[in-house]
Amino acid sequence: MSLDNAKRRQLAKIRQRTLPSIQEFVSAILDGDLAMLSRAITLVESNKPAHHELAQQIVNACIPHSGNSIRIGITGVPGVGKSTFIESFGTHVTSQGHQLAVLAIDPSSEVSKGSILGDKTRMQELSTNSKAFIRPSPSTGSLGGVANATRESIVLCEAAGFDIILVETVGVGQSETLVHSMVDFFLLLMLAGAGDELQGIKRGIMEMSDAIAINKADGENIRKAKMARREYANAIHLFPPNANNWTPQVLTCSAMQKEGLGDVWNTIDQFVNQTKLNGWFEKNRSKQSLRWMHDTLGSFLTDSLYQNENMRQIIREKEYAVQHNELNPYQAAKELFASYLKMQS
Repeated sequence: MSLDNAKRRQLAKIRQRTLPSIQEFVSAILDGDLAMLSRAITLVESNKPAHHELAQQIVNACIPHSGNSIRIGITGVPGVGKSTFIESFGTHVTSQGHQLAVLAIDPSSEVSKGSILGDKTRMQELSTNSKAFIRPSPSTGSLGGVANATRESIVLCEAAGFDIILVETVGVGQSETLVHSMVDFFLLLMLAGAGDELQGIKRGIMEMSDAIAINKADGENIRKAKMARREYANAIHLFPPNANNWTPQVLTCSAMQKEGLGDVWNTIDQFVNQTKLNGWFEKNRSKQSLRWMHDTLGSFLTDSLYQNENMRQIIREKEYAVQHNELNPYQAAKELFASYLKMQS
């Protein structure tokens, strides 16, 4: 081992031993200490049991100081310009006096499990904005294109004083329902002139959207953007009415030219005011908390099953049987579950 590597490992061990206390973490986060906020999110994202337990205690202590924000989910087709939009939109929002936190999810490789985490590079202007905090996180294969710890990160950012939270997802798909279950407003970014607009995206994602913004509506693309806006507006009116009594809006904007961003923000503001007046806003937050509980319970049960030493051998046996067509997957899962219940009794 080289001297430099030895020093690095020694420093890492020292840092690990000298982790701040829960109270120190919480006090610093409530004071808006971004370095401590970042460290807390790192703990939340860690797979180490000791880190996870500490992180949950920090999150629990921050929950009473959270909830005072507008949570916005942003998704869109590849190449739509999500990062450019978030930078321009975030600059507009902070100019209105808001504190903005961006939780940008980077795709993780299914092969190497690595992630580029390049959102700060793509959002150079916003990353130097004193009213903004950008936290890129790896998706690590989690459903819906959001990191497993996104909910906890939202709580920590709110406790740190950020009143606007943007969650950028990896891309478009039916599994985007997960990000929809943790935000107040869901914005879908689309392009005009990129093929058949109405066939290029699944109906489910459109039905979840509170607004659709046709980005890159500039130069020669303005006419196509206006046509796409009419097509989407007509399509939305064919959908059943939303339970929150909000009619999804279709807008055009140009993140590059910083045009139409005020209209997007005004739409979000109108949505929040309307849903707070009719009671949907708080009702939706309550439903999301219940889903968080059930999702966490599912994770606990799954972890308990796969971390059980006795179950691991049984799982390997069932995997062998399924791979060699000796047992169908459904029956194998059923027998595994029965074995697990028997061990718990």
